[in-house]
Amino acid sequence: MNNYKNILITGGAGFIGSNLALKLIEKGYNITVLDNLSPQIHGENSPLYNSIRGKVRFIKGSVLNYDDWKLALQNIEVVVHLAAETGTGQSMYKIEKYTDVNIKGTSIFLDILANEKHSIKKMIIASSRSIYGEGKYRCKEDGLVYPTERLDVDMANGDFNVKCPKCNRDVELLATDESSKIHPSSIYGITKQVQEQMFMVMGKSLNIPAVAFRYQNVYGAGQSLSNPYTGILSIFSTIIKNGNDISIFEDGKESRDFVYIDDIVDATILGIEKDEANYEVFNVGFGEAIDVMTVANRLVDEYESDTNITITGNYRLGDIRANYADLTKIKNKLGFEPKVNFREGISKFVKWVNLQDVSEDKFSQSINEMKEKGLYK
Repeated sequence: MNNYKNILITGGAGFIGSNLALKLIEKGYNITVLDNLSPQIHGENSPLYNSIRGKVRFIKGSVLNYDDWKLALQNIEVVVHLAAETGTGQSMYKIEKYTDVNIKGTSIFLDILANEKHSIKKMIIASSRSIYGEGKYRCKEDGLVYPTERLDVDMANGDFNVKCPKCNRDVELLATDESSKIHPSSIYGITKQVQEQMFMVMGKSLNIPAVAFRYQNVYGAGQSLSNPYTGILSIFSTIIKNGNDISIFEDGKESRDFVYIDDIVDATILGIEKDEANYEVFNVGFGEAIDVMTVANRLVDEYESDTNITITGNYRLGDIRANYADLTKIKNKLGFEPKVNFREGISKFVKWVNLQDVSEDKFSQSINEMKEKGLYK
């Protein structure tokens, strides 16, 4: 065990960051937050920012600003780097913005560590399941395979299944472990892969333990209901609360591993506190694949809504079909067990949404942007 006291959370006024900050304060840590209060995500009056206001040393600033980093890093022993642009679809046409914030922002931090005096003893990077692209599959003919992105021509014909890269047969989904092939299919995924690799390489080079967490689809009370680019549960909830109908991409069978915010926070704290985490990468999820149709039906039931659900057959280039985490490593090394299953998590989430003001439904606007760029078919 260690005796760290002072922790910096970049993006600490965001969904994961603010929840992590509150739990760490409860545990007796001193927290500094560096956040730009981005309007797309939360803004100046968000409940998340208000939840940490006055409880942390807060620096309104940007990870793209050297001086903001310098100020934030004063007397800090552990850095949890969460600040990032996070929309998979949006990353496919805002390429400079995503690479700037995610890669350049990280490089400024590492530059300071390599060239200046500091007190950093550990650093944690929020990576993502998106770095796997399509996950791990089994082909009847060729055994274990890591398929490449699905072809536009197949999806245009209504075939959304993942194919074997060797024989082109349909393949069966398996849980993705940390040694699975890394081959992201979006700019967002590429930036996350680069962030993770930069942390790992520089951590070893500077002898500062680095830990990477490949978070699956994080959800829960407090996530942004106004950001139409990320968070399917928020997007669907905002559509339902506006009395609009839900249009589901593909055939509704695309799936994700949904992990509740409390479990993400617990896993991240294990990474901070346990030496066993040093220089390791870990999946964090619930370990279960849940398809989008199930998500939509569950939400409509929970909200007791008469919203119609339509499967459109539309699709977005860069989207993966499925991915769920193999949690063997994090369970064995860090003793992590996810506690909140999907049914329970959805109920908690819906109870919270029902207490919020209804956000404007901007989803169709985000789809129109993608259509214009030829990414939505």
